[in-house]
Amino acid sequence: MKKRILIIGACGQIGTELTMALRNMYAPHKVIASDIREGDDEMMKSGPFEILDATDYEAVQDIVIKYEITDVYLMAAMLSATAEKFPMRAWNLNMNSLFNVLNLAKDGKIDKIFWPSSIAVFGPTTPKINTPQRTVMEPSTVYGISKQTGERWCEYYYKKHGIDVRSIRYPGLISYKTMPGGGTTDYAVDIYHKAIKHNQYICFLNAETTLPMMYMDDAIKATIGIMEAPSGNIKIRNSYNLAAMSFNPEEIATSIKKQKQDFTITYEPDFRQAIADSWPESIDDSHAREDWGWEHEVELDEMTSIMLKNLD
Repeated sequence: MKKRILIIGACGQIGTELTMALRNMYAPHKVIASDIREGDDEMMKSGPFEILDATDYEAVQDIVIKYEITDVYLMAAMLSATAEKFPMRAWNLNMNSLFNVLNLAKDGKIDKIFWPSSIAVFGPTTPKINTPQRTVMEPSTVYGISKQTGERWCEYYYKKHGIDVRSIRYPGLISYKTMPGGGTTDYAVDIYHKAIKHNQYICFLNAETTLPMMYMDDAIKATIGIMEAPSGNIKIRNSYNLAAMSFNPEEIATSIKKQKQDFTITYEPDFRQAIADSWPESIDDSHAREDWGWEHEVELDEMTSIMLKNLD
């Protein structure tokens, strides 16, 4: 198999699980993990690992050449809540890392790129219910601005240079395997940790804030699925809408109470409330389902059972 994969940002929330999934699919020595810091024992022992600054073009190029990389999954990013605190650092990481891999592909050193976008590309003027694939996009966060800009560059490099770049707009992602990473939807991960440790949770969003969410296994399935699909099936080269379930903090608390009857939740919205209010409540992902066969599997109550069981 000629395919050799580089994951940049392998120690993040998605990257950790994506790395192990790809190493289970392919020969582990052909899946190179990289990040600015070392990963956990499982990652470090299961295959090659390189310390890498995603904004350093020469360093990225050296690893691409060293391992004869064909496919790059660029997962390095500064997420929404953290990016609001460090806007220029976020812009530098989120944009320059993308230019590095796009330009390596333009120069013939990479065959295929996966780059994640987000529901953060949408803004307060976007239709909130069943948000269409093509719609008004006026993001109001640093993270969203960088992701919308990245989408435009991905499509440009595809049209101008024929670069095989593929992308999906992730909703909020939930997993028991990694801790929250600085996103506005992180309450839906943290709530399970607090349910196990303290049987109560103070939520930084209000009770009715409905947002699109997805269990991590489904997100990994989608990420690998779009990269494995034939090129002709990928008809959208900025980024595909992706959806699974939508719920609010009160609904996730109710799901937890089905298994922990005395669990309690209170609400103290902070600056992340304004970010969440600018995002959609539900997503129309019919293009992803029609073009490359996307299907989600996990719904809220099943996810709650998985989370509580594995965190206990």
